[in-house]
Amino acid sequence: MALVHFDFPATFRTLYKKGYQLYQDGQRGADTFFDEAETAWLKANGITPQHMYDYAEDDVDEGRPGFGNALTTEAIRRDYFLSVQNGVPSEVIADSDTWPGKAEEIEGIGWLPRILPKTRAKLRGELPADMMYSCGGDRAFFDRNNIMPAEFLALVWRHFDDDAAIIAWVKSRSLAP
Repeated sequence: MALVHFDFPATFRTLYKKGYQLYQDGQRGADTFFDEAETAWLKANGITPQHMYDYAEDDVDEGRPGFGNALTTEAIRRDYFLSVQNGVPSEVIADSDTWPGKAEEIEGIGWLPRILPKTRAKLRGELPADMMYSCGGDRAFFDRNNIMPAEFLALVWRHFDDDAAIIAWVKSRSLAP
């Protein structure tokens, strides 16, 4: 599978559907979903089979995050991978044990302290295999704050280390009183 840029959405959809169907049919294990060419295509786009497995698992089990959120999120990750990382994967795996706890808040916004380092790790392709960007906790944060997962990823890319700008933007979007 060659890297044909304009075919990214269609190829991603094909692999997403394949993963969804395999998971729905009872197949387990991210390393069992894709053949060598498909895995190479994912890697060339900054995506791992684990990412696709996580989407399939949550979509089948919970009906979310859904294809649209997966595509838009991975398109932003792909852009970062190709334009910032020049197609070279990071050799670092983030240590999620160092991230703030799930109950921590910044300026009254729950989950934000935790999702910030997680989102930065997602952008750089450094999420550990046991962490998913747009997991149930992330989705609750997105729902409460009226944010799409992909737009939060793009926001963090734009203001990478400027937490104040990120916080202000989240506050402006929040549905919370």
